[in-house]
Amino acid sequence: MLVVSPIMSVGRGRLRNLVLARSLIDRAGHLRTDPEKMESLWQQAKIVFLVKDRVHAGDSELIFHSADEISGEGERYFLGLDGNSGQSFFAWHTDEEGMAPDIIGDEELRTLRQIGAELSDEEAGLAVHSIALSHWHSSHPRCSRCGAATKSDFGGAVRVCEVDGSQHHPRTDPAVIVLVKDTDDRLLLGRQNSWAPNRFSNFAGFVEPGESFEQCVVREVEEESGLVVHSVHYLGSQPWPFPASIMIAYEATTSDVSTARPDGEEIVEIRWFTRASMKEAVNSGEILLPPRISVSRRMIEYWYGEGAIEDLIVQDGWR
Repeated sequence: MLVVSPIMSVGRGRLRNLVLARSLIDRAGHLRTDPEKMESLWQQAKIVFLVKDRVHAGDSELIFHSADEISGEGERYFLGLDGNSGQSFFAWHTDEEGMAPDIIGDEELRTLRQIGAELSDEEAGLAVHSIALSHWHSSHPRCSRCGAATKSDFGGAVRVCEVDGSQHHPRTDPAVIVLVKDTDDRLLLGRQNSWAPNRFSNFAGFVEPGESFEQCVVREVEEESGLVVHSVHYLGSQPWPFPASIMIAYEATTSDVSTARPDGEEIVEIRWFTRASMKEAVNSGEILLPPRISVSRRMIEYWYGEGAIEDLIVQDGWR
């Protein structure tokens, strides 16, 4: 077991404009306990329509529904209020493909990966909140204490056991993602076995019980790449509802690259990049970078610096 004490420098996050961390909506949690208020807000709400994990949307915007357009089996989740106008927002979620209104074509149901980077700040926040809640509700139909059925309550913020009355709240799984550099400012990326042969990204992993974020950074990098890192700096964070994570981004430096090697299980290949070699590899198609909706892509652009958007071709289609 590797025992570490990372050298930390904690300050404000350095990543800006993370796609899924731009919500402008007031979640107004104090209103969730008032059923009459919830019903009133539902009747005048703009409603995000979800079938499983897909939202009704155009190429670059959500398509909102009104309460009188919603019928059939599904659940409603209160998302919050516009802080300026007071407009209420809800999500309506069904796992049944046939529950979509006839006006919705299958091609109009889109995943967050497809449209997230094109949405406005307000709509990106609504979409990520809606999808995160839908995943949680779908995967927690029963009480973890007694096994009885649970039902959605408090505007979708809680599930309540129908037998013992216990409340169950959504949980988010924290995961660190790390931008690993050497003392020459080269960037190290890895490829997972389950990815396409030329897909590379930063190193990441879930925080274990009793572990700090910084400890997780050092452990995950050592486990996946063989490197011991120091100078751990916080960069930013972004929700990642696939199904229920939040990515906490850090950068870290290694002073000894001689131990670098993939773990052979989760990570099967690692590569060092200078800015020039990355530009060449990306533009030739030799490597594929993560999509721009992801914090990993923004971390790579942050390291690359000026010209990242122009030099690193935006590649669509990663699912």
